[in-house]
Amino acid sequence: MMHQLIDKKKIIFYIFIFLFLSTINNTKIINYKKKLSKLKEIEVKGLNENLNLSIQKDLEFLLNKNIYKLDYKIIEKILEKNNFIENYNVLKYYPSKIVIDLKQTKFIATTFKNNQKFIIGSNGKLIDHKIINYKKNIPNVFGNFTNKDFIDLIKILKMKNFKFDNIEDFFYYPSGRWDIKTNNNLIVKLPTKDVDKAIDKFNLIINNDKLKEYNIIDLRITNQIILSNEK
Repeated sequence: MMHQLIDKKKIIFYIFIFLFLSTINNTKIINYKKKLSKLKEIEVKGLNENLNLSIQKDLEFLLNKNIYKLDYKIIEKILEKNNFIENYNVLKYYPSKIVIDLKQTKFIATTFKNNQKFIIGSNGKLIDHKIINYKKNIPNVFGNFTNKDFIDLIKILKMKNFKFDNIEDFFYYPSGRWDIKTNNNLIVKLPTKDVDKAIDKFNLIINNDKLKEYNIIDLRITNQIILSNEK
């Protein structure tokens, strides 16, 4: 009877040791998995080196977070603050790295708002000129326009194969219409409606030699083209 009692105590002791060691091993495994799943590297690419590094720095607070639980919305919120980004792709490389591939918006014009210079991107957003310091020649836009007003016009011009490289200035008027000034001082006056049809008329006459005698093409009146000179 005494022998059986001792055996039971041994069994209980061994079970306790087994459970204790199992708990330690499980804890080590859990901690090891947690360590493996921590975000250790953020790579940002697609823009110039300075902009890539700037955005990477903005995202450094994510380091050592669990890569499996990263909230894409947090990353999107950071990226969408940067108006020079057209679109982006976020890729997770398990267990510890994310790569953010950015596409820069195309810079299509410059304008001034509240005495501050901005670049207008093809994404329709205003970009602080100081951030980009873009030095290539692009058209200027004047007037109290909305970004949508301008982007809608650009879409029509591109659709109608208007030579965008020849444009020097855009002028927006309170009536809701545009004038376009080319780099050879030709002014094209567009109507408030049916701008696409007006551009069609312009394309029909632009190669006419007689057009060289005038510097204003007025397309504001339906079914009429008015040519004139203005100093």
